[in-house]
Amino acid sequence: MLGDSTAVGLGDPLPNRGGWRGVGPLVAEALGVEPDGYLNPSFTGARMGCVLTKQLPAAVAHQPDVALVVAGMNDTLRPDFSAEKIAADLTEVIRSLAAVGTTVVPVRYHDHGKVFRLPQSLRRALSERVAELNAAIEGVVERESVPCLDLELLPGAYDLTAWSVDRLHPSELGHRMLATGFTERLAEAGFAVPRPVSLTCSGGVEPSTAGHLGWLVLKGVPWVWRRGREFVPYAAVIMWHSFRERLR
Repeated sequence: MLGDSTAVGLGDPLPNRGGWRGVGPLVAEALGVEPDGYLNPSFTGARMGCVLTKQLPAAVAHQPDVALVVAGMNDTLRPDFSAEKIAADLTEVIRSLAAVGTTVVPVRYHDHGKVFRLPQSLRRALSERVAELNAAIEGVVERESVPCLDLELLPGAYDLTAWSVDRLHPSELGHRMLATGFTERLAEAGFAVPRPVSLTCSGGVEPSTAGHLGWLVLKGVPWVWRRGREFVPYAAVIMWHSFRERLR
């Protein structure tokens, strides 16, 4: 499992011992992968370039049959966003893993502005960025002929029950939905799925209200503040162009 905080499993906490489960272990279990056969070098905040430079070497050394890639959304919020670089980095990840016999499954993203409520101008700016990101991913998927999970088409993707309280990460149900989508793409690619993922939540733990509030205060709000300061200038440009178009 390669990628960012969703790949880490944020939103699907484990009971008793802490930490996260999430989509990766659910897919591994569905495929019948033994615990020592599962590798997850993902980390929070990772961008597509991080997957290439910091996560890919461990994945290539592991030589898995399947690698899931959930990355790119963090790129959309940064001032140095480059769809061309994302496409180049993802291409290198796919080709490097294909060389050791690994099937790579990236994701195409949904419109997260429908989940994480934003002012109209910011939502439009984010939607344009996500559209650029998706176009880059789609181009790579087509050229490299790899499976891809389209989150826009994932049933229930916009239901609030699929999202944790921060509206940034999937809930346990959301992670199970992602895992179901990934295993469906893998089944279409010829992989056996002996233990299909259930959408019935179990095995995780429902975060407490105090836990939710603690995360929002200590992690969520600072994250939104940092990314907002970087993203707002881009949104201002979008607003200015929109204003000029109306004047014309």
